[in-house]
Amino acid sequence: MHSIGSRTFSMAAPVPNLDSPPEIRTGEADERRLIDRIANQRNTAALERLYVLYAPRLSRFLRRLTSNPEIIEEVCNDVMWAVWQRASSFGGRSKVSTWIFSIAYRICIRILKKSAWRPEISGDAYEHMSETRADESSVDDDSEDLISMALSELSPKHRMVIELSYFLDLSYDEIAEIVDCPVNTVKTRIFHARRQLREIVTKLS
Repeated sequence: MHSIGSRTFSMAAPVPNLDSPPEIRTGEADERRLIDRIANQRNTAALERLYVLYAPRLSRFLRRLTSNPEIIEEVCNDVMWAVWQRASSFGGRSKVSTWIFSIAYRICIRILKKSAWRPEISGDAYEHMSETRADESSVDDDSEDLISMALSELSPKHRMVIELSYFLDLSYDEIAEIVDCPVNTVKTRIFHARRQLREIVTKLS
C-alpha cells in the first residue's frame, strides 16, 4: 500500500507522501514523456513528478468550484489515481493539462453533486476577471461584490464556461474537452452567460 498526498493506494512501487509543493512549470513534451512512462512502464517516479507539477495547478483550478480544502485534497488525489489507471488512454489528442483538468472537473462535480452542490466563488477569481476585462482598468471592492452576486445567479454550466475562459484563459477547444460538450455549445454558453451577466450587473448596480 502506497500514498499520493494523504491517500493510500495499491501500486507496484511506492509513491512518497507529498505536501502541496510550490508550482513548477515544465514543457508539454516533458509532461507527455511522464504520461508515457506511467502508461508503458508503470513508473511511479513519473507519477510522483507529475503530482509535484500539478498539485498547485489543480488546487487553484478546483478553488473555482469549491473552497473546501478537504474536497480539494480528495479530488487532487483521485485525479492522480485516475491518471495512474488511465494513462494508456491519453492518446495525445489534447494537451496533458487539458486532459488532467477534465478528469479533475468530472471528479469534483461528482463529489459536489453528492453534497447538494452550488458553485462557490473564490476571492482570487475576482482579481483575474478584473485583469481580463478589456473595458475597465480596475475593479474596486463594490465591483467585486457585483461580480460575485452576478456570477452566483448564473446556472452552473454557464458559470463554469465563464470561469474556464476568463479565470483560466483556456481556449474554446480546451473548455469543450473539460466540460465534455461540443465547441459550438461552449461558444453558445459563453454568449448567453455574458449577456446574463450584463443584465444582472445592470439590475444590481
